[in-house]
Amino acid sequence: VQLQASGGGLVQAGGSLRLSCAASRSMFSIKNTGFGWYRQAPGKQRELVAFNSADITNYGDSVKGRFTISRDNAKNTVYLQMNSLKPEDTAVYYCNAVYFLRTYWGQGTLVTVSS
Repeated sequence: VQLQASGGGLVQAGGSLRLSCAASRSMFSIKNTGFGWYRQAPGKQRELVAFNSADITNYGDSVKGRFTISRDNAKNTVYLQMNSLKPEDTAVYYCNAVYFLRTYWGQGTLVTVSS
């Protein structure tokens, strides 16, 4: 069971980034495995960005309408498309999975949005 996040970087405000999270094939073989993205800014608690399980998708209030979570089962990868980025989106982004009722975390990827 493995999660590998990538795609972070430095972007100007108003720009876009796409994060990727490569997961173990076994996770994608189960339809109800939930995948999500969380973020943690310096001095703040980790917060939900987006989470998808089966037909249910939830977004954090601050990213609704700007971020989109998706999954590619053929590539065993979960994506987070981030548009209209703001400086307050600067954080370390973590992917996670809920697989057979256990939660797994990948390493973080840093997103920095300059004003």
